[in-house]
Amino acid sequence: QVQLVESGGGLVQGGGSLSLSCTASGSIASIAVMGWYRQAPGKQREWAATITERAEIGYADSVKGRFTISRDNTKNTVYLHMNSLKPEDTAVYYCNVRTFGGVNYWGKGTLVTVSA
Repeated sequence: QVQLVESGGGLVQGGGSLSLSCTASGSIASIAVMGWYRQAPGKQREWAATITERAEIGYADSVKGRFTISRDNTKNTVYLHMNSLKPEDTAVYYCNVRTFGGVNYWGKGTLVTVSA
């Protein structure tokens, strides 16, 4: 089992920046991929960014060039640094980890609201 605790959401003005963090506990050694998904009001959850245990990184086109994902394995934490935020980035952001066995775990989510 892996437990995830997210922090860092809040209200920010358009064009501003915000950083999220997610710390994992439990079966840490089983974690392969860490990442972030988001769900905007009235929409389906969508992938935003992931980073593997070998630091291979992927971004959705909608956030590429504005968001940066990083991972500190000594702290079992994944970060999402968000710059040039837009109102359409408003969403609940969920931390996700996938184990080497293919099991997914989710955080409870943290709300990011970007004002126009």
